[in-house]
Parts: sequence; structure tokens; C-alpha cells
Amino acid sequence: MAVIHTNFLSKSLGRQVSFNAIIPTYSVEDAFKQNNDVYKQTKKFKTLWLLHGFSGDEHDYLNYTNVALYAQKHQIAVIMPPACNQGYSDDPNGAKHFSFVSKEMIEVARFLFPLSELREDNFIGGLSMGALGAMKISLAFPHLFSKVLLMSGCAMEISGRTHMVNWFGSSPDAYSGAVMGNELRYKQTIEDAYYMMKKNVEENKELPTTYMTVGSQDYLLERCRYAKEKYESYQYPLLYEEIEGYGHTWEFWELKLKEAFETFFR
Repeated sequence: MAVIHTNFLSKSLGRQVSFNAIIPTYSVEDAFKQNNDVYKQTKKFKTLWLLHGFSGDEHDYLNYTNVALYAQKHQIAVIMPPACNQGYSDDPNGAKHFSFVSKEMIEVARFLFPLSELREDNFIGGLSMGALGAMKISLAFPHLFSKVLLMSGCAMEISGRTHMVNWFGSSPDAYSGAVMGNELRYKQTIEDAYYMMKKNVEENKELPTTYMTVGSQDYLLERCRYAKEKYESYQYPLLYEEIEGYGHTWEFWELKLKEAFETFFR
């Protein structure tokens, strides 16, 4: 496989930004099979748009999982953008991370790589904050993705209460990072996941199939159960599971990512 680190000037973020891409290439298996038909000019790859969690970046999945091996084995391209702890949200007075991932990133990646534009060939997923982003984007643009993978996370009901992460302790002088997207300005907008969930059904839009998985010891378990009830109330195609004994860990995400490539995305 080819693992490519790419840098470009983003209009949405107003700065140079990097992302990682995994593109299946000629492999040992092809050599054994004497397959010389790998680099067809007309070939377009199925694509997984894979979003990282809070405090992470575009390197996380490459560092902590075997995603490159799974991408090569199953012939699925993987695009991994950054989110800078912004909850995959647009800041009215700053960087537009929702627009970046849901529009600009897709346009740039498809310009650079042979990626299929067919809905049935495009999947979006993520873990923790990345699951929040994947859920928001899939519900805002259900025509773009046929399948959604949510690991240990989901969107929040917009309450106006800022979701804070006390990264350096509880001292008044300590920096606290905020996961954007829960402010009231997002209520009943395209970034309001539960609003869009209802709106899609009312407008008879084709609904993506969602696979939500969470560990029984995960601190976001109750939020995931709430999302499950909402998906089911609107009769979305949903596969939901709680895995006994797992928390909010890379051990769990590696396990479920492997399973998703082997079953869900195929």
C-alpha cells in the first residue's frame, strides 16, 4: 500500500494543513497471483473517511492500529484529516472544520487520488470526538455516504453547555480545551445531528446504515445509548453493540476497526 502524507493550503481553515491517505497498490498477494492489472487508469477505490478523536491528529490510526494493512487487504482507500480538538464544527469567527472535512477535504482528496464518488463506495467513521464528527457529517449529507462507523462516541443534543476537557487539571490557571459544537448557535442547523436525523426522515432521504459500537466500561456509554434510541425511533438502519469489559481505549478501537473492514464495509 502507499501511505501518503499530504500538505495543502485550506480555504476552510485559513492555513496550511496536512492529512494522511492510504491508497492500495501492488502487493505480495498480487505477485503470487501474477496479477498485473493493478494500475488501471479507470480504477476508482471505495473510500473510508476516518476521523480521529480529541487530542489526536491525522497520524493516530497509523500509529495505533493496523489500518494500512486492512486498507490494502480489502482494497479500500482511507483518508484521515485533522480536526484540532474543534469537534468537527465551523467556528463563525474562525476555522471551519465541519466544512473542511465534509466538503473541502473530499474535493481535494478526489482531485489527488483515484477515489470513487459513488455513494455506495463511500463510508465515514471515527472514534470518540471523531464519532461525533462522523455522525454529524453523515446526517448532514446522507447522499454522500452509505455506511457510518461510530466507535465509542456520537453527537450530543445541543444544550448550549460547553463540553470542557480539563486536560491539565482543575486549577483556575490550567488550560481547558473545549470540544466545539454544543453551543446554541448550532441548534437546528446542518450541524445539529438530531435535528438533521428527524429532517432526513421527514424529507424521505435515503438513510445510511450506521454501525455503533461501545465498550461496557466506556464513559460515553450512556450518550451512545441515547443516540441508539434516537436512531431507532426514526427507524434508521442501525447495528448497535456494547462489548463487555472494554473502555475508551485503542485496544478496543483496533479490534472494532479490523472487524468493520472484514464485515461492515464489505
